[in-house]
Amino acid sequence: MIKIITYIAFSICCLATSVAQVKSEEINLNNGVIQLPGTLSFTSEKSPLIIWVHGSGGVDRNGNQPNYIQQFREAINQKNIAFFSFDKRTSNPKNAAFLTDILIEDFVSDVELVIAHFKNDARFTSIILAGHSQGSLLAFLASKNVDKIISIAGAGETINKTIVRQITNQNEAFGKLTDNYFKELKETGKIKEVDPNLLSLFSPQNQPFLMSWMDLNPIDEIKKVNIPTFIIQGDKDFQVQILDAENLSKAKPDAQFLIIKNMNHVLKTIEKDEDNLKSYMTDSFPISEVLINEITNFILKK
Repeated sequence: MIKIITYIAFSICCLATSVAQVKSEEINLNNGVIQLPGTLSFTSEKSPLIIWVHGSGGVDRNGNQPNYIQQFREAINQKNIAFFSFDKRTSNPKNAAFLTDILIEDFVSDVELVIAHFKNDARFTSIILAGHSQGSLLAFLASKNVDKIISIAGAGETINKTIVRQITNQNEAFGKLTDNYFKELKETGKIKEVDPNLLSLFSPQNQPFLMSWMDLNPIDEIKKVNIPTFIIQGDKDFQVQILDAENLSKAKPDAQFLIIKNMNHVLKTIEKDEDNLKSYMTDSFPISEVLINEITNFILKK
């Protein structure tokens, strides 16, 4: 009995020590009037640092409700890799007054600011950008001063094609209308009249941003990347296709390429298709272990 109690006490002690090894710092960065608070976490100095590049929408440093970025952080820290993520400018209420006339270049500028902050930090041996979804394109554009880049669930076509496909899958008529709106936007710079059902996407304040986004082709941008690159896609992702990852891989044949079985768009392992949407609403689904292991191998590979 004494041996059992001693073992339990020793196990608890070891667990506490393991948790204590992760150091965390709150860092407040400012891009002009835009506030970009974030969290840095690491287990030891002289380790590589991943900077997370968000997907579209108002995503905070943890990944909102599914908490996928926080889950990624905790898993990657245990591999002795440092991690920094920040509240995207569109997720921070303090930025609300300054979010008019946003262009895709503004998000790139935010990422470049973060890179500059850590570039000369002697605690970290290298800087790796992990771009998720929209962040994949942003990472390509901001990759000048980093050592490696990881594209996770990145589009392999211009965003207008992706959005048209996604909406068509839900409603063919709205998909055709969406395609027409994008053509009008490209030709005239403005959509005169928008169907109320599509107004949340094509509102007047969104149109300049959409135009700046669809002018960029991820296939062209990945070709400009001249550092080690890893392209990753999950086969349970219903937002981005495997074809997207294949197109990126063809554009950069020297990049490492991986399709992860049972991983969805928010990086969770999904055994049943009916659980896919559920995983967007909770953190009870696990982050893909394959994702963490393969990224670790890529980062630590000389």
